[in-house]
Amino acid sequence: MRKPPGLFRRLLASVLLVWTLGFLWFALFLPQPAGDVRTDGIVVLTGSGGRIPRAFDILRRHQADKLLISGVDTEVRPREFAAEYDVPPRLFACCVTLGYESVDTRSNAQEAARWIAARHISSVRLVTTDWHMRRAAFDLRIAGPKDLVIVEDAVRSRPSFKILFMEYNKLIARLIAWAAGW
Repeated sequence: MRKPPGLFRRLLASVLLVWTLGFLWFALFLPQPAGDVRTDGIVVLTGSGGRIPRAFDILRRHQADKLLISGVDTEVRPREFAAEYDVPPRLFACCVTLGYESVDTRSNAQEAARWIAARHISSVRLVTTDWHMRRAAFDLRIAGPKDLVIVEDAVRSRPSFKILFMEYNKLIARLIAWAAGW
């Protein structure tokens, strides 16, 4: 039995409409910075500017006791890193972990989950750019302990249409992969 010729077009139009409405929501309602919420730890993902300074600011204000910087290049040394961000050696030694294991958002979440479990952290502030927050938080929810409280602390940016387009499609692909069990 042949399908009516208009069925495919209607289905395609429906998918495109849902995608477009989702993209508008994604682009117009970007996550925001968190307030003065205290958490056990901070996880910051390397990448766009403003992320690491924001994480150190939170640490200096004693809104968390520990900090993981996930996605650090393997050639970066702790002393150089501390000097770059003007972090006193004592604060760096007690409270900062440089994570060298991750190469993408998914492996950031896996690295963070191991760090969280090893330190028995029950609440964490996730710091990343506003356009990246939804996918990063999703991956951390999947990888982290089920009862982990995640405070999303987005660093504001001015993303281009291209960045928003690419990130929205990465989020959709990640959700589909998760739903398919990948």
